[in-house]
Amino acid sequence: MLHLRKVLGAKPKEHVEVELAQMMTPWGEALDIEHVLEEHPDPQFARTSFCTLNGSWDCTFAESGHDAAGDLLPVVRQAPIPNAGAFDQQIVVPFSPEAPLSGINRQLKPDELLWYRRSFQTPSLQNDERALLHFQAVDYACAVYVNGQFVGAHAGGYTPFCFDVTNALADAASANELLVCVADSSEAGSHPRGKQRFDRGDIWYTAQSGIWQSVWLETVPDAHISSITLEADPESGIVSLGAKLVCPEGEPIPALALEVFDENDHLIASDRWIPDESTCALAAHIENARLWSPDDPYLYRLRITFGRDVVASYCGFRTVKTYRDAQGRMRVLLNGKPLFIRGVLDQAYWSDGLMTAPADDALVFDIEAMRKAGFNLMRKHIKLEAARWYYHCDRLGMLVLQDMVSGGDTEIRTWQWSYKPTLFKISWNHYRDDTDRHREELGAGSAAFRQEWASLCCETIRLLGNHPCIIGWSLFNEGWGQFDAVAMTRMVREQDPTRLIDATSGWYDQGCGDFYSVHNYFRDMKVWRDGARHSLGARGDKAQKRAFFVSEFGGFTHRVDGHAALDEAYGYEPYDDRDEWRQAVHTLLKSMDALEPDGLAGYVFTQVSDIEEETNGILTYDRRVNKLE
Repeated sequence: MLHLRKVLGAKPKEHVEVELAQMMTPWGEALDIEHVLEEHPDPQFARTSFCTLNGSWDCTFAESGHDAAGDLLPVVRQAPIPNAGAFDQQIVVPFSPEAPLSGINRQLKPDELLWYRRSFQTPSLQNDERALLHFQAVDYACAVYVNGQFVGAHAGGYTPFCFDVTNALADAASANELLVCVADSSEAGSHPRGKQRFDRGDIWYTAQSGIWQSVWLETVPDAHISSITLEADPESGIVSLGAKLVCPEGEPIPALALEVFDENDHLIASDRWIPDESTCALAAHIENARLWSPDDPYLYRLRITFGRDVVASYCGFRTVKTYRDAQGRMRVLLNGKPLFIRGVLDQAYWSDGLMTAPADDALVFDIEAMRKAGFNLMRKHIKLEAARWYYHCDRLGMLVLQDMVSGGDTEIRTWQWSYKPTLFKISWNHYRDDTDRHREELGAGSAAFRQEWASLCCETIRLLGNHPCIIGWSLFNEGWGQFDAVAMTRMVREQDPTRLIDATSGWYDQGCGDFYSVHNYFRDMKVWRDGARHSLGARGDKAQKRAFFVSEFGGFTHRVDGHAALDEAYGYEPYDDRDEWRQAVHTLLKSMDALEPDGLAGYVFTQVSDIEEETNGILTYDRRVNKLE
């Protein structure tokens, strides 16, 4: 039954531009701008020769005159470099200019450019060494210069990239000037952007831009490893390594070696080969491999060497799949044992850093708070997180369902994305997403957007596929920019057959993927029959049904005075009294647990923290109050 009173209470209000209260998290309050996020940004691909470039940079805003809806790469590439005197502000990297911790607290507009500048010392390089400049994420398009020399450009707000800057460096131990030019159209352009909007309010949040994850410099030998893929197979006990290699033409190719160490740092397996091309695969066998699970998040340390290049990494052994139980209900198996998913939605915004956590310990805090609350999975919602968050999930034993980043055209399609599916449940299983008209209605009418989404999807899997914590990929959420879910599911399955797929989280199900995945904020809780016209199931077999999964529910709101960004609060069922809110949450979670015998495979509760107008989090936006405690 649909509860209309709840629906009407949750109807989005007209967005009014009201300034957010300035709230600092404990880590933001203690931030030392001389020591900002100094940990190695990528523990799965770490060298000792890295130097962080986070901290205070100079910056300036400039008019661009470009078309916000167009291609931004030529804009940043062709923009004239400002004169030195124009850099009259300081920004704390890697916080976006919209975030309080940046020291700027100002929106980059679609017709503007943001220029960054800082100096750094030339690292000590041998004749056979190179310097690589890494950016973990810049939103959205950027061009990079070292000492006035263009070294590279990149488009895409969520993925890392690096440039070889060796030939642009000054003499040893001299200072170098690093310049970065950024443009970001946010919802003025058709790109994957997540929940960012200039017109923020209710479920949409402050648009951010620019450098928002770590920047670092590292030195490598001429012959070095550029990337790795790992697969740990529990059945065979084999760790498979795929490596992409860089080796100067005409020089001897050194050996590639893989070493595996246990928790006592004992070498337990290895493999070695001299490659004859730019890619190479190794395999090391481990006797009686210890499995990774939330109860025992066991990781093997890896050392990968290619000549003089040494990379530290790790891996974990685990399997995940669906199966049919004795009652004919589809369930989830982790390492061959039944797993009931108790998940929580993690949008990962911070009151002082926006999409950037103010400290590494802040990432750990959220994970540990959710484990303590009884959750075994976090659904990373429409965002790619810093690599260290996945590392902490790996080592702490938190399962992850990873969303792809949504986007689409510039319009919020409230009827198609919200009102129609909320009022008419029948639409969930009777609305195709592979026709031109329906793609347009869902905000995915642009062929360029669809191509960019598919490219980012594949890059996300390549980027995060080594993490044992990630047990599934969630492709589309509530129809935002949804298109061709059947084809996209096949694409993802071909690239990664080892994980589960939640093809359409919410509604507009196309009968594909491993889950019949629904959002239920306004109806009675029960296990629904898979209502797809047909079900392609886990392997593409029409006869196989899928596991029933409530991928969002809850959203009960309680605003804590002194810890809320706005006087107005948004959520799906308001509670003024915290004890009443807490009791309602506990009662709802227990009722969901009680549905497991009826066929419920798992759920995702909304959500980890309050965010701006939303006050439906377990934690307040500033992370100072846990409402469940």
